Amino acid sequence: MNSARRYSIGTGVLLIAATAAALAAAQLVDPILTGANYLTDLTTRQDQVAGGALLYLVAAATSVSIAISLYPVVKPTNPTLALGSVVFRAIEASLYVVAVVSLLSVLTLSQQVSANDSKDHASIQVVGDALLSMREHATLAAVFAFSLGAAAYYVLFYQSRLVPRWLSGWGIAATIVMMTASLLALFSDKPITGYTLMVLPIAVQELVLAVWLLVKGFSPSARQSESDHRGPVDAATAPLAT
Repeated sequence: MNSARRYSIGTGVLLIAATAAALAAAQLVDPILTGANYLTDLTTRQDQVAGGALLYLVAAATSVSIAISLYPVVKPTNPTLALGSVVFRAIEASLYVVAVVSLLSVLTLSQQVSANDSKDHASIQVVGDALLSMREHATLAAVFAFSLGAAAYYVLFYQSRLVPRWLSGWGIAATIVMMTASLLALFSDKPITGYTLMVLPIAVQELVLAVWLLVKGFSPSARQSESDHRGPVDAATAPLAT
């Protein structure tokens, strides 16, 4: 198996893992963070929230790993843009970690509800609401970073034809829609989850891309670009690695 094929399989697995972890975490956590009594509800669902937080961390780690896995393949096309994709997705992962820390802080705060008098509940509720607001804003900033990082490697895909242009073009358009949803969420002060229909195109596209990379891999131009980057001596020995 050559290196381009290894990168395509690794990226495909990471894309599926990131999407699955984020969706599973949202299903575990989001339903119990609504309503006026969410702090009370959290006291009986601590394991559920902890599990969701772990999945969010997995999603954060796999998100930046996607860009890292793609970097050696797309670097020959444009090193600056390739590095930019890694930087922005690293920022995305860091912001997701901030969101997880805020979530776990809310969980810790919920434990104070049963340990304090009812007169203290109002102040605890205010702190809890502030932590949830921080989580939502960190998530929104992470989506901004994701949009820029993903757009960078989709442009590189389009230029290099590493994947079909209809697929990379879909990715570019979907990241623009995602960025638009982020701007709407920013100026309306609403969670990004309120724009599900605008988030859906990139979610579906990344799953389609993952399947393509697992089944088809990168086009032959990926090997050629890699060979040109390594130089004639290394390129001559490339068949030995297959």
